Amino acid sequence: MFDEFKNAFQRHNNAHVQLIIINVIVFVVMGILMVVSEIGGFQSFYEILHEQFAIPSQFGTFTSHPWTLITYAFAHAGFSHILFNMLALYWFGSLFVEYLGSDKLIAVYFLGALSGGLLYLLAYNTVPYFVEQSNANAISMVGASAAVNAIIVAAATLLPEYTFVLLLIGPVKIKYIAAVTVFLSFLGTVGGNAGGNIAHLGGALIGFVYIKQLQSGVNWGSWISATISWCKNLFIAQPKVKVTYRNKETSTPKKSFTKSSVSQDEIDIILDKISDGGYESLTKDEKEKLFNASKK
Repeated sequence: MFDEFKNAFQRHNNAHVQLIIINVIVFVVMGILMVVSEIGGFQSFYEILHEQFAIPSQFGTFTSHPWTLITYAFAHAGFSHILFNMLALYWFGSLFVEYLGSDKLIAVYFLGALSGGLLYLLAYNTVPYFVEQSNANAISMVGASAAVNAIIVAAATLLPEYTFVLLLIGPVKIKYIAAVTVFLSFLGTVGGNAGGNIAHLGGALIGFVYIKQLQSGVNWGSWISATISWCKNLFIAQPKVKVTYRNKETSTPKKSFTKSSVSQDEIDIILDKISDGGYESLTKDEKEKLFNASKK
């Protein structure tokens, strides 16, 4: 199972599956810790852990837990909560990645989480109706719904006429699915999950704006992609520079590849790389290997 998850996570242009795997792992670990802490009689441990993910409604409390503006989008309150979020993420994420790629999907996911969290904080600290609720009860929020709504609306804005076939309903254009999703979230702003539905609207708004800006040539998520790339590079060992000296008379023979020096396994790896990232993803040496092998 671990190998299967690892292979799925490392697959090229597969951000929607990567995000699903991360959410599922967090859900499983949190669930195990909840049960263990309940049985062991140290429930306070799980409560403290949960506070590190849930975004609080009161701004004063939030300032001591600012990271929850992101972490709340990777935790869920129950099985049905994560199930429907991950199904929507898979369906709409697959479509999004097909047209715009993984980097932009991850950017929209994080922008949706940020926008949803900020609108949630704004509502519960400025709108009297919600401020009263926040003062009366300790309110916090978890869930990827805002981030997923951003992807749903972004996909519908990009491809409004694209059709999904829904169980028991039949073919439906995704612009109508997005519209219904947003309207239901609007109705829910005065329900039991008011904070969550406010966040949904924040995510939906940024999904729409992101695509409109992208169509005009502005990528609002470029800073997120750059930040993630920078973080990845921190864990990649950089090659050490080695200086050597030789006489001018000594010439270095040009590297050549013969059929005997290029194994079938190497050719298979190169072909897999072309399948994932195209011919231009190959290095100069890999292109030369493939060219020489093709002449044999």
